[in-house]
Amino acid sequence: MILFPAIDLYGGQAVRLTKGDYARMTVYDGDPAAVALRFRAAGAEAIHLVDLAAARDGTPPDLETATKIKRASGLYCELGGGIRSMETIERCLDAGVDRVILGTAAVENRPLLEAAAKRYGERVAVGADLREGMVAVKGWTETTGVTAESFLDSLRKLGVKAVICTDISRDGAMRGTNLALYRSLARDPDFLITASGGVSSLEDVRALAQMGVHAAIIGKAYYEGAIDLKEAIEVAKC
Repeated sequence: MILFPAIDLYGGQAVRLTKGDYARMTVYDGDPAAVALRFRAAGAEAIHLVDLAAARDGTPPDLETATKIKRASGLYCELGGGIRSMETIERCLDAGVDRVILGTAAVENRPLLEAAAKRYGERVAVGADLREGMVAVKGWTETTGVTAESFLDSLRKLGVKAVICTDISRDGAMRGTNLALYRSLARDPDFLITASGGVSSLEDVRALAQMGVHAAIIGKAYYEGAIDLKEAIEVAKC
């Protein structure tokens, strides 16, 4: 299993939210590139970046900060937040981002998702952000009437392979990840599932790896010292 330590960006800083609540934001570091270098020193090979303001407001992501992180660390870099047009996708990929993540656009703009998936294949991932079984959009500030099952079925029909699935209720809560959800998703041969939200212990990492989840994202647990990233990377290889 691949581990993606995460940097959530807001105002050029590394921050974390609790359960997607922008009023419950903690700033962890004013230099995200330095955070990425610490990830690399611990043995990470990939990094998950999200521009929270862009995700909420629909503006293009902070590509200057993202590319600075990419250049400094040399890590495989996936970026989400505010990527809602083909022009923005192209700008991100041309700037050196390895993979873009479509969230709101994947729900609200099917022609864009279809065109992007056809043109860029696995360089486009989709974020399935779930609140009580329903897909949430716009930086998790709005919950749609789209069920997880119907959304995943639509992705399957388009041939989308990489899906980052977040249980919003667990994100930043430090109370463990939704193992039942990811166990069911890991059985689906159509998707390469990345588990996100609440991965807060080595036991979570081990359980996800053993059930065959493709990748997992670690955020707050790293910043709060609950998980040693070097140890987690070794556990994920089991």
